[in-house]
Amino acid sequence: MASLQLCLPSLRPPISRFPNPPPRCSAQRQALFNRIAPVYDDLNDLFSLGQHRIWKRMAVSWSGAKMGDCVLDVCCGSGDIAFLLSEKVGSNGKVTGLDFSREQLSIASSRQSLRWNACYKNIEWVEGDATELPFSDCYFDAITMGYGLRNVLDKRKAMEEMFRVLKPGAKLSILDFNKSTTPFVASFQEWMIDHVVVPVATGYGLAKEYEYLKSSIREFLTGKQLEQLALDEGFSTAKHYDVSGGLMGNLVATR
Repeated sequence: MASLQLCLPSLRPPISRFPNPPPRCSAQRQALFNRIAPVYDDLNDLFSLGQHRIWKRMAVSWSGAKMGDCVLDVCCGSGDIAFLLSEKVGSNGKVTGLDFSREQLSIASSRQSLRWNACYKNIEWVEGDATELPFSDCYFDAITMGYGLRNVLDKRKAMEEMFRVLKPGAKLSILDFNKSTTPFVASFQEWMIDHVVVPVATGYGLAKEYEYLKSSIREFLTGKQLEQLALDEGFSTAKHYDVSGGLMGNLVATR
């Protein structure tokens, strides 16, 4: 089992009117993800009816990762996408899963030790900051990021860093909640959060931790804005795809 390493130390009303804005500093967000880590996977299954596993496979496919590649999963959480990448690159490839939550990484490492597939030994877990990636320039053949960019305070810096560590011609695939410009989709998304996500999270004692979700989506970038951000940071192409009727979205950018 790889060791856990330490490598580091808008369409809506103004945000001030929201009762539960997202945590405003990195330390607060880090603490939030540490708190939800023990039930994170269970809640993902409940909230998405298991569909998140399909979306993550799509994100990995869009990354272009292949056998023998050296790939990075930024904001890897408990490891779902990293495990999928491991299967893609095989035992001759290498996967690095990076997250700022030590508790999430601990769970990812524990899950890794329970998996029988030998290729999962090619994963290394790194505690680090998405805005200060501890890797050399042009190092990775592909990068994924699942439900992470929305929670990064400096999204431009994170995009700049992912561009820096990608090899020329390599792809970045970012999966997240979609900030839809379609009123019906946006309204349904908020209804689901208010009437499904938060009530279920309340049963786990995590109501406040999940109440922030709605406003974090409202503060997020639309698909077109994500495309422009990637192009502004140097990517040669950028395309955002609506997933699951527009509730989710996936940005694919080529360095």
